[in-house]
Amino acid sequence: MDLERFRSLAGETKPIENGNGSEAMTVSELNEYVRSLLAKSPVLADVTIRGEISNFTFHRASGHLYFSLKDADGVLSAVMFRSAAQRLRFQPETGMKVLARGSVSVFVRDGKYQLYVASMEPDGIGSLYLAFEQLKKKLEGEGLFDEKRKRSLPVMPRRIGVITSPTGAAVRDIIQILGRRYPYAEVVLYPALVQGTEAAATLRAGVLYFNRAETVDVIIVGRGGGSFEDLYAFNDELLAREIVASTIPVVSAVGHETDFTICDFVADCRAPTPSAAAELVVPDSQDILLGIQNISNRMRQATINRLSLHRKAIANLAARPVLSKPEGLYREQTMRLLSAGERLNHHVREHLTAARGRFREAAAGLDALNPLGVLLRGYGVAYDDRGRVVSTVKAVSEGDPFRYRLHDGEVCGRVERVVSYHNIRKTEEINEKE
Repeated sequence: MDLERFRSLAGETKPIENGNGSEAMTVSELNEYVRSLLAKSPVLADVTIRGEISNFTFHRASGHLYFSLKDADGVLSAVMFRSAAQRLRFQPETGMKVLARGSVSVFVRDGKYQLYVASMEPDGIGSLYLAFEQLKKKLEGEGLFDEKRKRSLPVMPRRIGVITSPTGAAVRDIIQILGRRYPYAEVVLYPALVQGTEAAATLRAGVLYFNRAETVDVIIVGRGGGSFEDLYAFNDELLAREIVASTIPVVSAVGHETDFTICDFVADCRAPTPSAAAELVVPDSQDILLGIQNISNRMRQATINRLSLHRKAIANLAARPVLSKPEGLYREQTMRLLSAGERLNHHVREHLTAARGRFREAAAGLDALNPLGVLLRGYGVAYDDRGRVVSTVKAVSEGDPFRYRLHDGEVCGRVERVVSYHNIRKTEEINEKE
């Protein structure tokens, strides 16, 4: 053992002796020494370990990952620092089988050797594909793939936003097909990267730009074909959420028909290719013209049929007697009017006859009650000077003026004497008693 070299590594300048005179090490010295030995091994300096993750812990404050790798016969502690963990394309989980590459060293404080992981890949499946499946499961669980939340595409868009590479074949295909099928729509290109680490950010910026500008009716986001790695920018979680939040319908057109990305699942419509997306977002102008011609022909024929029906109806009306011989209608109405007049005269005559009879009866009754009729039979009525009827001798005195009404005039005079029949009867009654 090279103790002098070890002391220099451990920082010791003074030797330590035990009871029999030999030099002794501290625990930390031994751990440091073991670490130096491990560091010299070219095998342990860069080793790949296959194992199953257990006891996985993500330290949020530091960003470090702590876990163990195990197989059927052993367990190995492992740590992955934040700088390396940020480069992972997938989310490690307990129970996941991985290939971890790194170096083996001793953690001096605990005296425990462990694997310091620099990179890690799923065992048996690519990290990109695993990350894709994990994100797909996560977003699907949140309901972002639900068809009920997706919007319909406009029938006849006036402006179409396209987010793709300005130099790729996809944009040329889209512009060519749009120009052929529906040249009335305006195409607005947002140039974006479609591959590489910065691609997802530029794609998100394109979706955000069109939503803020509100100048297009539909958005196409996509690119031509490529490997799974080439298309991976369209599996970005932030891009997916930006598409979901878009107020403008989004069509995803990434790769070929067999290629699927997260954008395809969250977009309002998925097109198998960019060319197919161009065909989806606009109608075929030739079909529209044919449709207009068909409608015009149907309207023309319907107008002709309607005019024919109206002509027949007018002819039928003109042939009716009321129009061909209107005097017949007048004659009939005149006869009805004369008949009604006769019935009215008859009812009036009957009513007048009955009224005259009732009048004569009422007049006879009045004549019977007329005091003048009594006067015709020789009777008269006496009035005082105030015009009041004198009905008793008590109402007048000797010398009072009076008028005596007969049937043909009046007699005026003054009262010479008042004789009360009541007093005479009373005198007669007294005489009879005597």
